[in-house]
Amino acid sequence: MKVPGAIAFHLDPTSGVATYLQLVQQVRHAVRYGILHPGDQLPTAREVVEALAINPNTVLKAYRELERDGLVRSRPGLGTFVTEKAPALLPKPASSGLRRSLERWLGTARDAGLDRETVIGLFTLALYEHFQEEPHERRA
Repeated sequence: MKVPGAIAFHLDPTSGVATYLQLVQQVRHAVRYGILHPGDQLPTAREVVEALAINPNTVLKAYRELERDGLVRSRPGLGTFVTEKAPALLPKPASSGLRRSLERWLGTARDAGLDRETVIGLFTLALYEHFQEEPHERRA
């Protein structure tokens, strides 16, 4: 679903991630990558429900979590907007170089015969293991 100047939500039913968390993650990522900016309006819950055929409470739960985190602010009768407290954009040089590296890696994975689901699983496992170790290192 795409609204001019807004985010295009999509769901991955095979991800194992709760639907509301997928919406939360997509908004967080859209802010970090400059797709959404302070003052931008999120689609209404009704628009998201119609586009994705999900329960309205799921959208409301996602928006409440984003509001609790200070990323968005709901204005009754007007909508939900990205706040000025949104996290800083990722620096262009770092994100573009990392993106190119990731695209090369994805190409290598595809050349090796891995399908999308296998690549997602492999990446998710590596990501989980990498960040699971990090808190232990900080405690030491």
